[in-house]
Amino acid sequence: MQKIFLSLALGIFCLAQEKIIIAHRGASGYLPEHTLEAKTLAYAMNASYIEQDLVMSKDDYLIVIHDLYLDKVSDVAQKFPNRVRKDGHYYVIDFTLEELRSLRVSEAFNAKEKERIPIYPKRFPVGKSYFTLHTFEEEIELIAGLNQVFNKDIGLYVEIKKPWFHTQEGKDIAKKTLEVLRRYGYTTRNSKVYLQSFDYPNLLYIKKELLPKMNMDLKLIALVDEHPSKETYEFIKGEWRAYDFSYFMRGENYPEIAKNVDGLGIWNNLIFDITKSKKGAIVPNNLVKNAHLNGLEVHTYTARSDALPKFASSLEELLEAILFKAGADGIFTDFPDTALRFLQEREE
Repeated sequence: MQKIFLSLALGIFCLAQEKIIIAHRGASGYLPEHTLEAKTLAYAMNASYIEQDLVMSKDDYLIVIHDLYLDKVSDVAQKFPNRVRKDGHYYVIDFTLEELRSLRVSEAFNAKEKERIPIYPKRFPVGKSYFTLHTFEEEIELIAGLNQVFNKDIGLYVEIKKPWFHTQEGKDIAKKTLEVLRRYGYTTRNSKVYLQSFDYPNLLYIKKELLPKMNMDLKLIALVDEHPSKETYEFIKGEWRAYDFSYFMRGENYPEIAKNVDGLGIWNNLIFDITKSKKGAIVPNNLVKNAHLNGLEVHTYTARSDALPKFASSLEELLEAILFKAGADGIFTDFPDTALRFLQEREE
């Protein structure tokens, strides 16, 4: 199957652009997210970077998957019905690598009784063909191998998922991630890798403790959610409290933020004046400008042609607003081919 995808490399875009296009969970608009097949297709499309979300298994492997749990993208409920937690989810961290490899991965869905409802109905059919989970090491080796074959340097864009949760489970996912990156030669700021997380306190731990101790220096991106959010928790005065992302919306904090990270990963809507924006007239706010004034890169998430915000009439209009009206440096998208084509046509 991957050979078929690689044949697409004959028609890849050779556009040299300053803006970076990040394949969100691979070419996830076309194939099930975070499968090696989706990553191979993203590579063939010539994305600047390919994203890896990381969660730890019971036996300490880094698994490439978006959520802490398995139930929205696999047949875990059918194969391991007794492994569900009290909240109704089947957590990656409760399974060994061998058990995880036995699961059949699918296009994302919501389970309703015994029916699986696709989250994006026009994407790859739920439950069709055969896809599996894989480790971070396996994906690194895939991309490195393709880089060697095609003489390219497509990068990794790594997200450490919920370090606070892993801490509660007795695991240091940040340290494990850095150990793997170091083993494969990703050790300096010149390495083609970004390391991102919504957990800013954990990024400070990486910046101030782990990177110096491991003789590494990687580019760090602080992911930013709207506030209030349950995305990240921090341990304060003996209890876990929801992290206050409004800290990143205040420009006066950017000089301090810039001492610790290289950029911000921002939800698309947060860089616009939503009250004034409408189709045909999307109005940026000053967030990107303020970030750039402090030397911070800005990469926004996520551009989807089948899930547009109310103020955009097309993916192309959204891309124009994000990358050029607001001036963001890059964007995560499920459709990297469309984004690259947009940039190419804009240059012509």
